[in-house]
Amino acid sequence: MNQGHCHPKILQAMIGQASRLTLTSRAFRNDQLPLFYEELCSLTRSHKALPMNSGAEAVETALKVARKWGYEVKGVPDGAAEIIVCANNFHGRTLAIIGFSSDPTSRNGFGPFAPGFKVVPFGNTEALEQAITRNTVAFLVEPIQGEAGVIIPPAGYLKAARELCTRHNVILILDEIQTGLGRTGRLLAEDHDGIESDLTLIGKALGGGFLPISAVLSNNEVLGVLKPGEHGSTFGGNPLACAVARTALNVLVHEGMIENAERMGARLMAALREIKSAAVKEIRGRGLLVAVELTPEAGGARAYCERLAARGLLCKETHDTIIRISPPLIITAEQTDWIAEQFTTVLQD
Repeated sequence: MNQGHCHPKILQAMIGQASRLTLTSRAFRNDQLPLFYEELCSLTRSHKALPMNSGAEAVETALKVARKWGYEVKGVPDGAAEIIVCANNFHGRTLAIIGFSSDPTSRNGFGPFAPGFKVVPFGNTEALEQAITRNTVAFLVEPIQGEAGVIIPPAGYLKAARELCTRHNVILILDEIQTGLGRTGRLLAEDHDGIESDLTLIGKALGGGFLPISAVLSNNEVLGVLKPGEHGSTFGGNPLACAVARTALNVLVHEGMIENAERMGARLMAALREIKSAAVKEIRGRGLLVAVELTPEAGGARAYCERLAARGLLCKETHDTIIRISPPLIITAEQTDWIAEQFTTVLQD
């Protein structure tokens, strides 16, 4: 909930648009979609954008685009396109996506799966280079693996991946559905490394907590391979979602939420690192995407999350021993210190 719950400006935008026009066929123009395109592309330095509804739909779109680009532009033989992904990834729960997941909970009982994917260790540049062949069309990666437990890659990893993809004519796809739109203290997490991907995927906070909307951001060469009628969505780019997303982006930027995420994230991690507890193995994060990893002897993260919930603080466990913290970007210094106090009490108990 990057912009907080029920932000009044986003609420007003939603009410205003809902009373005027909510949905048109994509075969016809509505006045919100082109403004959404213009503002989103200007903000993210993109040439093109394609709106969808969910993060998983944005990922599926990127996979389709990458394969089509591989066949039409790179010259990969038909049906031979390969896409490289990382172990412990989380890109959604559709059938194609779970086929290249390494999480048994996501995969078990849902096969058979689509071919054409290679899995390499996250953060390992050498493994990535070895996996690239002449049929590789894309590398799909999260700048920070959120669902895996806020796993931050080694310094220079994304820049090296960008260089490898450029050298081998491979599309770099960054899944910024969790990390994008201010969460890490930058508009996009790629900004920390000073790189630009070929396809960037955003969602979640794009809807401001009101409506589902996602977007695929790209340049003309890559996203331009899609021709009218080849891909789309009934609700993708509907005027109601576009009006909400335009305001969600506006308040994110103009109310200083991105800068606040950087400041409050640093404050929170500094306070958490002061906690003296044998239960804590590591504190890590970037901006307001933070994780407390517990020792195996601590007894599992869920019990701690339940104790925190009883004290009014909602966190989520993942991979048994990791507590993820991702508060709204409007959080104050007082609230940030309160979070650290709750952790101190629960972890020291």
